[in-house]
Amino acid sequence: MMYTGEYNHTIDAKGRMTFPAKIRESLGEGFVITKGLDGCLFVFDKEGWKELTEKLAALPLTDKGARQFTRFFLAGAADAEVDKQGRILLPMNLRSFAGIEKDVVLIGVGNRAEIWSKERYEGAVDYEDMDEFAQSLTTYGLI
Repeated sequence: MMYTGEYNHTIDAKGRMTFPAKIRESLGEGFVITKGLDGCLFVFDKEGWKELTEKLAALPLTDKGARQFTRFFLAGAADAEVDKQGRILLPMNLRSFAGIEKDVVLIGVGNRAEIWSKERYEGAVDYEDMDEFAQSLTTYGLI
């Protein structure tokens, strides 16, 4: 599944946010939210989560960095479901990790969605240097 788009929402007093219909339909019945990189939350559909956990399980147990990376993603993971109003509950530990209080930005980034506090998203994502960054993508065979 390919997730795309940028959506602005707010968190209500109970820690719920509306999930955009386009993303909701792609995720299906249930999905997983976990701590992400760069201070955001990652959202995976069940298949994407299964693929990630299988890759994490294949990492060498003797590698301290691999163990820490696995703990980071798995310990904070929470199953999520959409209620009848199209909202999900973001657990308090995940909101705290991502600095989410009120305004959030949900973005689709290919194989997952990301949930950001609006303030953190605006401070972390800088599109001004995309020309310079695009030049480095030749090493990945993308351009």
